[in-house]
Amino acid sequence: MTQEAHVTQGPLTTEAGAPVADNQNSETAGVGGPVLVQDQLLLEKLAHFNRERIPERVVHARGAGAYGTFTVTADVTRYTRAKFLSEVGKQTETFLRFSTVADSLGGADARRDPRGWALKFYTEEGNYDLVGNNTPVFFIRDAIKFPDFIHTQKRDPYTGSQEPDNVWDFWGLSPESTHQVTWLFGDRGIPASYRHMNGYGSHTFQWSNEAGEVFWVKYHFKTDQGIKNLTQAEANALAGEDPDSHQRDLRESIERGDFPSWTVQVQIMPAAEAAHYRFNPFDLTKVWPHEDYPPIEIGKLELNRNPENVFAEVEQSIFSPAHFVPGIGPSPDKMLQGRLFAYGDAHRYRVGINADHLPVNRPHATEARTNSRDGHLYDGRHKGSKNYEPNSFGGPAQTGRPLWESTPVTGGTGNHATPSHSEDDDFVQAGNLYRLFSEDEKSRLIENLSGFIAKVSRDDIVERAVDNFRRADADFGKRLVAAVQALRG
Repeated sequence: MTQEAHVTQGPLTTEAGAPVADNQNSETAGVGGPVLVQDQLLLEKLAHFNRERIPERVVHARGAGAYGTFTVTADVTRYTRAKFLSEVGKQTETFLRFSTVADSLGGADARRDPRGWALKFYTEEGNYDLVGNNTPVFFIRDAIKFPDFIHTQKRDPYTGSQEPDNVWDFWGLSPESTHQVTWLFGDRGIPASYRHMNGYGSHTFQWSNEAGEVFWVKYHFKTDQGIKNLTQAEANALAGEDPDSHQRDLRESIERGDFPSWTVQVQIMPAAEAAHYRFNPFDLTKVWPHEDYPPIEIGKLELNRNPENVFAEVEQSIFSPAHFVPGIGPSPDKMLQGRLFAYGDAHRYRVGINADHLPVNRPHATEARTNSRDGHLYDGRHKGSKNYEPNSFGGPAQTGRPLWESTPVTGGTGNHATPSHSEDDDFVQAGNLYRLFSEDEKSRLIENLSGFIAKVSRDDIVERAVDNFRRADADFGKRLVAAVQALRG
């Protein structure tokens, strides 16, 4: 029986069989507003996606982690009331988990793949999780497309292998991916180690100060070890010889006292400037050019202690973009909005409803005081205290002050596309990135891309994929076409 015989005809439906009207844009409160809980297609897709693998993480399965300290080096109290950022010299304990994205737990470290950057700050106001990547952008801008995207990166359900046809079919039909794909297939696509790469919060986040003033921020973690990368040939050899290369390098560097560190920077945009900025500041496929918002150094991150048990502290560690502290909050970034639900849902399924009680996940500088009880692995910590609020037995009570400031919204509900600003399109920043590369970097980029695209079986998928790069830069497209044609004969 051929693969085509398994294809289901008819319209795309929900799991209950209802036809899907829009599978590209999640439903928001007005154009550019936050995502609505009533978008059941989005919730159904994300919830189902989180339950597709047992027991490893669906994405970011293969990882390594270490404890460390974050030290404030600049006064940022005019921008945020977060206590862990309240004074120069203040230190906060952290736990950082690195990972590859698409590979399984048994994969090799030296693969061409984005690297996850999941950082937990154990602050006195609760844990703050900053969950990003080693790239400042991503392939898509709306979480409703994330399960589909990862399906193309994982093994095909018919062949059991990653299929170039699937990868390039999706990327070609999703031109917003052009910027990140250009980054991924460039020199920084395969870091030499976790220590020799930058980290990014990637999303835009809200900071608010004591007066309630709002700022939009992006986080950058610049490696103090210097950027080092592997060529495709070097990575192929290393992946076969030492699949655990990055994990071993991180552990051994800390064991010998060579503690890796990063200079922490933020870009800060006053909230009033967001509406008229030339790029949509909440679009995850775009960066804020540094000439518009120069990065400001705010601290140092150092890793200085290895976990005692990889399973207990790395595999059972959980991170959620929804774990905020006073003075820090979300933005209307549609990818971030989806992750606010999806990460916590994944952890409740994968580790359990009491995952936050595990030593690596619970607050270290304060105490969690909730009314949640029972469930798998519940440890009875609440003893005889009441499990409801309000109560008159001295139980914890609400503060009345939200962690972050409200975001104004206008317009009707609906499946709105992400708003475009004056210089937004899916190709301009990819072209700018290409033109920043040296001639040698461009040659390696073309070689990396063409070698993968040439494996695609259908000419129309090849042409659509190549055309996205042609639209980013004419020279980029011309050279890529020639290289692909040479390989395909």
